[in-house]
Amino acid sequence: MGWIGLDLGTQSVRAVLADAKGHVLSRATRPLASHRDGVRHEQDPQAWSTAVDAVLAEVGSTDVDGIAICSTSGTFLLTDRAGRPVTPALMYDDARAAASRDHIVDADPERWATSMQPTWALPKILDLDLTDRRVVHSADFVAAHLVGHPVATDTSHALKTGYDLIADAWPAAAFDKLGLPLAAFPEVVRPGTELGRTPDGVPVYAGMTDGCAAQIAAGALAPGAWNSVLGTTLVLKGVSTELLTDPTGAVYSHRHPDGGWLPGGASSTGAGALTELLPGADLDALDRAAHPIDAVIYPLTKTGERFPFVAPQAERFTLGTTADDLQTYAAVLQGVAFIERLAFEHLETLGADPVRSVSLTGGATRAGYWNQLRADVLGVPVELPAIPDPAYGMAVLAASGGTDLTGTARRMVRIDRVLEPRGGRLDDLYGEFVAELDRRGYRG
Repeated sequence: MGWIGLDLGTQSVRAVLADAKGHVLSRATRPLASHRDGVRHEQDPQAWSTAVDAVLAEVGSTDVDGIAICSTSGTFLLTDRAGRPVTPALMYDDARAAASRDHIVDADPERWATSMQPTWALPKILDLDLTDRRVVHSADFVAAHLVGHPVATDTSHALKTGYDLIADAWPAAAFDKLGLPLAAFPEVVRPGTELGRTPDGVPVYAGMTDGCAAQIAAGALAPGAWNSVLGTTLVLKGVSTELLTDPTGAVYSHRHPDGGWLPGGASSTGAGALTELLPGADLDALDRAAHPIDAVIYPLTKTGERFPFVAPQAERFTLGTTADDLQTYAAVLQGVAFIERLAFEHLETLGADPVRSVSLTGGATRAGYWNQLRADVLGVPVELPAIPDPAYGMAVLAASGGTDLTGTARRMVRIDRVLEPRGGRLDDLYGEFVAELDRRGYRG
């Protein structure tokens, strides 16, 4: 009948049932709540199970060929040995253990000096009692709920827990220095590996993080093809046959299920600046009226940049002047497009294949002018996938059954529109923008 993809997001659980030709047969969504207290951000893992049961009942899960699950990268909880929760879920952006980051780096500077971030799972794990407990990522918890026993995790979800993707093992020596027992960490398998079966006999396959799931849904799984996710922030993901090493730490890579790597990075810039700079504005109307202008806004909403350069001191700035909301809107769009172009240039200096095409996903794709502007500034065709949904990406992964994900996506993923670049890359303004980044010392 088809395959189900589950996406455990921050605000909802989503399910998609798709057939072998890529048609969506049914969808379902259930909301989730979370609790924030300063830098702390938690969720009730039992709420995931309840929501997942509800969406599976709605889409129909007893006559399907497989299920795969994605979740937010770095979200985890502790369970007892039987798989029962003993902590709330600590969310991907929970920063309670930021001070532990340097201690972790000291245990293995060569491994973590440039890559370890304060909100990754490992700093938070370091502050918890792991005696007779297991580290479980959110997708693992739901998979265990479906099959009735604890399961392995996948290489994608394990990345921010400290897993060594090159050695394909937990870093035993570094964990020993940190006092972390290896027995508390799960077995790790490749995405697409069968983890177990539901009581109805449906295979549950190891999934990937939500960013990788979106990349699969976009069909960007071959060298030269990239997925650019633009929502509140900007995230790029692509493919390389060799591991890209970035001494700045701006780029990190997941393992490609078919072999090779999925490099990318997450910027702190994005559409979030529009909400802050233009509160209450009719953004759809502004997009219809927008046109290139001789001004650009570097659209940070808070101090600090992560990609395509690492600059904790970076702040929003404007080159030129903006006289009204329409010009402010256009200047923000140009700033994001410039950061996107700079990111691809940075990736190519690290050895990535030249950009051949870019699939656009994320909430900002509703802005038609912005989509075309990005094609123009990048100078390559941009593609708009028909079903840009991480849950759909997991349905594609489940359909692959751990074999030839790239070929499976080629059969199932459909592109709705292709926008060709029209020229007019705003080269002079782009050069001034990059020069200003350098003048401020943001690029090292």
